[in-house]
Amino acid sequence: MKSKNLSENILRSVKSKGFKYINLPSVIEANHIVQRSGENFRKFIFSFIDQNGSELCLRPDLTIASCLRYLENNLKGKEKIFYSGQAYRKSQNKKDSIIRNQIGFEIIGSKNEKNDDKEIINTSLKSLQNLKYSTGTLTIGNVEIFNLLISKLDIPKRWKLRLSRHFWREDYFNDLLKRLETNSDVDPTIVEVDKKRYLKMLKGDQSKIVAGRSINEILKRFDNKIKDPRRASEGKNVSKIIKDFLKIKCPINKAASELNKFFKKYKINLVVDQRYFPLSQNKISKLNVIFSASFGRQLEYYTGMVFKIDVKSSSKIKNVINGGRYDHLISDLGSKKEVPAVGAALNL
Repeated sequence: MKSKNLSENILRSVKSKGFKYINLPSVIEANHIVQRSGENFRKFIFSFIDQNGSELCLRPDLTIASCLRYLENNLKGKEKIFYSGQAYRKSQNKKDSIIRNQIGFEIIGSKNEKNDDKEIINTSLKSLQNLKYSTGTLTIGNVEIFNLLISKLDIPKRWKLRLSRHFWREDYFNDLLKRLETNSDVDPTIVEVDKKRYLKMLKGDQSKIVAGRSINEILKRFDNKIKDPRRASEGKNVSKIIKDFLKIKCPINKAASELNKFFKKYKINLVVDQRYFPLSQNKISKLNVIFSASFGRQLEYYTGMVFKIDVKSSSKIKNVINGGRYDHLISDLGSKKEVPAVGAALNL
């Protein structure tokens, strides 16, 4: 009963901010998830085949279900929506629940990015008033700043794409940085061996599949390496720049100055204004507000501002709200145009 009252109070507080309640389907087509997140994500979803031979799954994420609704109903313009329900996802940790009870709210189709980001955070803060806690932290990050930094680094284009694409996969991303540091992929001996294989493959059947890729794909990739080589001397320096960037953590009112100090130190042609961030107050109610350059690696689809709220309750630190901007998600799911979107989910 207590949980039900809490949920109803939070829903009322979100509604009071002008959001419209919608219902979301519990079952969606599995290919939408797999195409967006890759085959590796399949092991986390509960899927089945229907009588027509189509693969369906229980929704593993309410945001994706909401964006699919916007796309499939051919909606246009701005929508302020909220919803509640359960998401179903397997976990590698046996202690984790496979069912997640959430309340989500989103602003879709609006081009007023900074105001929308701020409104989502303010709605989250209003929802938080229904919870009992002693202290907490609001952490703000921005994936766009990371991608801008990568675009300015002196490395081949394929490496820039690789680092941006895999930012959210922390372990694999760290492996990429190790490769940059050690220059293992530009070892002269290995390069010469690869060249011999390249010439041999040119004479063979290019439609043949090797390790999940056609020989033609492998040849194109190696051709790009030849045309856009990475110098062995630059890898270590680039890795250091990225690692130092990801260490930036400070009160939110110092975010711009700390970032600009970093850009100046490494002679990177970027400048950030403090107005770029949705908040500049270091303390809101019982929350300390901080900026973290490394935050934003939870979900692949985040593209800009990201945030989370952790609170201390009954001597335990609990993550209660996560959110951010995902401007590419609806187009990745099939829209011909990019649709701006930002939202948050509260974990009950």
